Amino acid sequence: MTLALHESPRRTGTGLVIAVLAAASFGTSGAFIKPLLEAGWSPAAAVTLRALVGGIVLAPFALVSLRGRWDSLWRARWRILLMASIGVAGTQLVYFAAIQRIPVSTAILIEYMAPLILVIFAWATTRRMPKLVVIIGSVVAMAGLFLVVSPGGGASPDALGLVLAGLSALGCAGYYLIAARPSDGLPPVAFAAAGLVLGSGMLGLVGLTGALPFSAPPVDVFFFGTLAPWWVTLLFVGVISTGFAYVASITASEMLGSRLASFAGLLEVVAAAIYAWILLGEALGIAQLIGGVLILAGIAFVRSEKTDAPLEVAATDPAPPDPLAADPAQAVRAGRA
Repeated sequence: MTLALHESPRRTGTGLVIAVLAAASFGTSGAFIKPLLEAGWSPAAAVTLRALVGGIVLAPFALVSLRGRWDSLWRARWRILLMASIGVAGTQLVYFAAIQRIPVSTAILIEYMAPLILVIFAWATTRRMPKLVVIIGSVVAMAGLFLVVSPGGGASPDALGLVLAGLSALGCAGYYLIAARPSDGLPPVAFAAAGLVLGSGMLGLVGLTGALPFSAPPVDVFFFGTLAPWWVTLLFVGVISTGFAYVASITASEMLGSRLASFAGLLEVVAAAIYAWILLGEALGIAQLIGGVLILAGIAFVRSEKTDAPLEVAATDPAPPDPLAADPAQAVRAGRA
């Protein structure tokens, strides 16, 4: 007996819309956090409080969504722990450690190689070479990312900084793998809230050890063109750039699978450049606009592979090596997750 599974175009389209909203929300963080950093906040303090505010804001919604299914929280305990340690705390820590040694643009470029890592991971675990459209999409999207970030030369590369940036890329890829895993009844808002609160606690502990500078002076910063207390900016970043962004990203990853969701996540870099142009007056050149178009084209190539053909699943077949990287959403519907 053979079961033919077709990826629903409507589901994929909805997932992409949600992924774009997530990228647009994540992208706001840089433009609003930068004034705090320039006013004396340390990166570790900013990301710790950002995660904490996001988790606290989501907590009431998480409690409502968990009514009658508290057991789902316990069943997902390892997934939550991985999200907190890798998706929230670990990736942020190694990224901020990297930018202390290498230019920010270089660190971002390396971190957002995560989609390529997922393509290679799927190739290694399924032992099937990616289709040509995926390879083309990967090359086009990475070229677009390079144009948007436009890393400059000059200083000689710091080996440890490059290694730390590489670890942040692995962490980013891990985030999408964890987010795309079958939810087993755990609502995305509850998953995001638990991961953010636990992750902020981990970051806070690292700050207490003194491993990274941790300072958050009570200052006034520019917020939409006017001076406002620090907590106004932090509240905006916690609610929009963190709470909503994580819920949307997790929802999109569950719908699209880790690979396509990670490519859609590249739009965060484009959104951040646009926000910096509008809110901070930073230059937005032709190369960055072309890069944004190339990223969109790369996403289109990768998306076309998902609906290329039905997934044939034989009822008597043994379980595949690990369907997670290829398409977790289809794996759930096939009963193989």
